[in-house]
Amino acid sequence: MKTAEDILKDKPRSPKICVSPKHSLAAAIDKMNQAKIGAILIEQNDEIVGIWTERDLLKAMSNPGFDIQNEIIGGHMTTKLYCASHDTPVIKMQEMFLGLYIRHIVIKKQDRFIGLLSIGDVMRASLLEKEKELKKLNKIASWQYYENWGWDRKKT
Repeated sequence: MKTAEDILKDKPRSPKICVSPKHSLAAAIDKMNQAKIGAILIEQNDEIVGIWTERDLLKAMSNPGFDIQNEIIGGHMTTKLYCASHDTPVIKMQEMFLGLYIRHIVIKKQDRFIGLLSIGDVMRASLLEKEKELKKLNKIASWQYYENWGWDRKKT
């Protein structure tokens, strides 16, 4: 079964897209748009200290006097991060997403950040695994399999 690290290796994007907590929301949005992502990690002193998502933008926009150019991302980021080890299997990550009602998990290896997985990344990997299993089972259970069991019909 695939692990978190396997999924990260299959992702087409760069595994680490971060901004400083001092970046403006506008600068973070520009970076997210360039990378075509919906969440960005906040990094300070080589440590991941938070995450900021499209949902966080929606919440911030409802504040009176909101100014996207001058608002600092550090004041709007989510600091409670959920982490998993690089060797966490897909099924365990699915349980985390569903049980904790979260959309992103930080992946670590030997206490160092190696990437970020979204619920979409994990669901995609899960579905691809199931597709492989189904193809394998269909190959085993095909009519030709039963036809070629090797019985000598003349003796039966």
